Amino acid sequence: MKIFFALPLMAALLCAAAGLRPDAALAVDAAAREIMTRVYDHADGEDRRFAMTMTLTNRQGRQRIRTVESFSKDYGRDRKSVMIFLAPADVKGTMYLSWEYENPGREDDKWLYMPALRKDRRISGASRNEYFMGSDFTYDDIGRRHPAKDAQRRLGEETVNGFACWKIECVPLDPSETYTRRVAWVAKEAGLVIKAEYHDKDGLLKTFTALDVRKQDGFWNIYLCEMVNAVTGHKTEMKIASLLYDTGLDDALFTVATLQRGRI
Repeated sequence: MKIFFALPLMAALLCAAAGLRPDAALAVDAAAREIMTRVYDHADGEDRRFAMTMTLTNRQGRQRIRTVESFSKDYGRDRKSVMIFLAPADVKGTMYLSWEYENPGREDDKWLYMPALRKDRRISGASRNEYFMGSDFTYDDIGRRHPAKDAQRRLGEETVNGFACWKIECVPLDPSETYTRRVAWVAKEAGLVIKAEYHDKDGLLKTFTALDVRKQDGFWNIYLCEMVNAVTGHKTEMKIASLLYDTGLDDALFTVATLQRGRI
C-alpha cells in the first residue's frame, strides 16, 4: 500500500516574476525532487501479492467492509497491477487493472470490470479523479505518481508516528488536476510517504495517514492506513492481512482478457 504524490498557475507566475521557466524552477529544490524520486523508486521486489480489508466509515459511524486481493509486477520501471474484490456480495468479482508507465508524459492505462454489467470500463480523463469503489481514494491516488509531474519544495522536517520525516510540498504542473497542492511527510528510514494532506482550490480536502509501517523480507511497507475526507467526514481504512514478495506472478494476470473473464 503505497500511496505516491503529485497552484500550477501560481507557480508559473512566480517563475515569470523570477525570470525563470517553470521547468527551471524545478531545479531550485533538487533535494525535494530527489526525496520524492526515492519514494517513487521504493524497493519492494519484482512482484507482490497481498490480501487486505477496506473499511468505509461515514460521518455517522456506519461501516462497510470489503475484502480484496491484489497483485502487481514490475516490467522494468513500468508496473502492472490487478485487484479483485472478494466480498461482500454486491461488489464480489469487481476487478481493477492498471498499467503504470515510468514515462511521465504517457497517461497510465486503467480499467474497471463490473460483473453485473459483464463489461469493462476504461478509466481516463476526468474519470481518473473519481473516487474508487466508494472509498476516499481516487483512481489516481492508488497508483504511483512520477515526481516529474510536480514542482517540489522542502517545508522542513517533522516527526510523525515515531518516524523522522522530510516535509515536502508538491504542486502539480498540470492546471487541470483536482488537487492544487499536496504536502507529504516522507519517512527518512522507510522512504515512504506516511502522511499527506491533499488540498484543492477550497483548502484542505483530505488527509492520508499511515498507522502501521514495518519491514518484511527487507522491504518497508504500510500495513494499515486511512484517508479521511475533511469535507464529508467519510473515512477509508486499508489494512493488509498478508503480503508476499517475488512469487513469480504470471504475466497473464495483468491483461484485459483476464479482466473480461471476471476472475483470476
